[in-house]
Amino acid sequence: MRAVRYNARVDALLEATSRAEGRHFWFAGFRSFVEPLLAAAAGGRSNLRLLDCGCGTGANLALLGRAGRAFGFDLSRRGLRLARQAGHPRIARATVEALPFPDATFDVVTSFDVIYALPEKTEADALAEMHRVLRPGGALLINVAAMPILRGNHSVLSEELRRYTRRSLRSVVERAGFAIARLTYTNASLFPLMLFVRAAQRLIGLAATPEHAGLEIAPPPPLVNAALTGLLRVEASVVRRVNMPFGSSLLCLARKSAGLSGR
Repeated sequence: MRAVRYNARVDALLEATSRAEGRHFWFAGFRSFVEPLLAAAAGGRSNLRLLDCGCGTGANLALLGRAGRAFGFDLSRRGLRLARQAGHPRIARATVEALPFPDATFDVVTSFDVIYALPEKTEADALAEMHRVLRPGGALLINVAAMPILRGNHSVLSEELRRYTRRSLRSVVERAGFAIARLTYTNASLFPLMLFVRAAQRLIGLAATPEHAGLEIAPPPPLVNAALTGLLRVEASVVRRVNMPFGSSLLCLARKSAGLSGR
C-alpha cells in the first residue's frame, strides 16, 4: 500500500511538472542559466552525444538536442511515458548508479536536480558512473539544490537529503575524478523572497511527509510569472560573466581528463 501511495505521488508530481515546465518562471530561468554552460561544454560542435541522467519528463532533452543526439533515462515509468509523448524516443528506464551504457560513450553528461536526493554512497556511485560513460575530455553539467538555510516544504516534496554549498559540491565532483570548469550559484535574485518563505515554513513546521508538502510548482499569476521570468533572465545574463555568491541552486560544469578512458 505504501508503494502504491508513493507511485501515485510521484506520478502526480511528474504530471504537475509536465504542465509547468513550458511556462513557469523557474524552469524558464533554469534554461537561461544552463544554455551558456551547455554551449561552453559543446565548444561550438553540434554532432555530440549527450546523456541526461534522471531525465524526468524529458523536457531538457530538446535543449540538449541542439548540440547533437540527446539520450535520457529515468527510473519513473510515468516520466518516461510523458517524455515519449513529447517526442523523445531515445530514453530508457535505469538507475543512476548503474548506467546501461559502455565506457566513454558520451561527449556531455547532464544531471539536473537528481543527486541531492541520493544517499551519499549512491551519490558517489552515480558520479563515478557519469565519469565512466564520458569520453576523455567530455563535460559534466549538473544542477543541485543549494544552501541548507533554504530548506523548506519543497525540500520535503522533492525528498532532498541535502542542499549543497560551493565547497561540498566541489568536493564530491572532484572526488569522482572531474576538474571543475565553472561553479556558480543561480536564482540569487529570488534569494530574499525564498529565504523569507522557507524560514516561515520552518518556523510553522515543515510538512511531515512529501504527501503533505503540496505541489509547489504551479505557475503564479501571469503578470507575476512574467516579471520573475524577466528577472531571472537578467540574472542569467550576468551569470554569463560572473559567478553568483549565493542562490537557491548550484550549477556546475566540470571536465573529465582528456587522458582518461572509462573509469
